[in-house]
Amino acid sequence: MGKLKRKHYAKLFEPMQGELLRMARWVEKTGQRLLILFEGRDTAGKGGVIGDIGGTLNPRQCRTVALGKPAEREATQWYFQRYIDWLPAGGETALFDRSWYNRAGVEPVMGFCTQEQTDRFLELAPGVEKAMVDSGIVLVKYWLEVGSDQQTLRLQSRIDDPRKIWKLSDMDLKSYSRWYDYARARDAMFAATDTAWAPWNVVRTDDKRRGRLNLITHLLSQVPYKPLKSRAVKLPKREPGATYESPDLPLNRIPTPF
Repeated sequence: MGKLKRKHYAKLFEPMQGELLRMARWVEKTGQRLLILFEGRDTAGKGGVIGDIGGTLNPRQCRTVALGKPAEREATQWYFQRYIDWLPAGGETALFDRSWYNRAGVEPVMGFCTQEQTDRFLELAPGVEKAMVDSGIVLVKYWLEVGSDQQTLRLQSRIDDPRKIWKLSDMDLKSYSRWYDYARARDAMFAATDTAWAPWNVVRTDDKRRGRLNLITHLLSQVPYKPLKSRAVKLPKREPGATYESPDLPLNRIPTPF
């Protein structure tokens, strides 16, 4: 099976966009809270699928959360604390581009935390997520998995393409050499946090476009949304403008070569 072409992907994705909008409207109108976590290997395509979902939905009701390195004060807080403020409120959808699961993956593999801290995290995470689910949050967790050869090709393409080189950080280069350390960390994370109330959903993304479609199809099946009746919309009449005169203002401040 060959990789899905861009044109074919767009054709298949178009009806899914309509369903994503119906899902988001249901979340908004019913006051639901939808939280979607995206974890996975470097280059597995988290940014692409988040972009396609978030780019379809109203940014007032859907936001992407991609937290950076914790600030000095945040580093002294309870580990989950800085993520709490970013959880969705009623009517909102939150897309987490990586999450508290940094403590189970990149942090222990790259030496940013101790094994004791990771073990404590894995012990606490299921209970924290159960509290979220019990409060009414719809929590869906995805792990995007890409093969080692495909990861190599994607990283090499970033090196060779000046449009993509910005995506390649020193951390990416260091983590690339630790493929099996990440595999062991992933396996330990699954064993400890794959629960009945917050299971992991694994998506293969060696073909990124097929992976996106599979993930979005699964997401739509996980949210118990119902299409809501659309209200009739009619443009109102504008007020009379007979007395308006456009002032002579220098509005064209940029060149117009096209």
